[in-house]
Amino acid sequence: MREQVNEIKISYKDRIKSDKWIKIKGSQSAATFIYDYWDKDTIEAHESFKVLLLNNGNKVKGVFELSKGGITGTPVDLRLLLAVILKSLAVGIILTHNHPSGTLVPSASDKSLTNKIKAATAFFDIVVLDHIIITPNAEYFSFADEGLL
Repeated sequence: MREQVNEIKISYKDRIKSDKWIKIKGSQSAATFIYDYWDKDTIEAHESFKVLLLNNGNKVKGVFELSKGGITGTPVDLRLLLAVILKSLAVGIILTHNHPSGTLVPSASDKSLTNKIKAATAFFDIVVLDHIIITPNAEYFSFADEGLL
């Protein structure tokens, strides 16, 4: 008699045809897209961390909210992030989080986290194209534009 174990099933379903996916053309289009997607009722209340999952043509396959945190930070579990990226078969990602305070200056932990994610995804040939910080009034900071990637 064989031992019983749990079955693991991993799936990803496209609900929108790829010809309808939004193409990201740079930091401005990414920031506009993610700001429009953000819940305006909570953008000033707490930090959230989301990832845009992209195909090889920089079209958005989907957006995943990785965490909701407090007023000055939100946790990011690298293992969960990698699981989502791999499950979606994304080849590029754009990291994003909000600063409820309205400041556009990335913290030391923002920079450290970005470098940690970039190093981890490189093992899977997944490119971190940008890390965008957005504010409640739709301003943004792009790590790519500022040479921080």
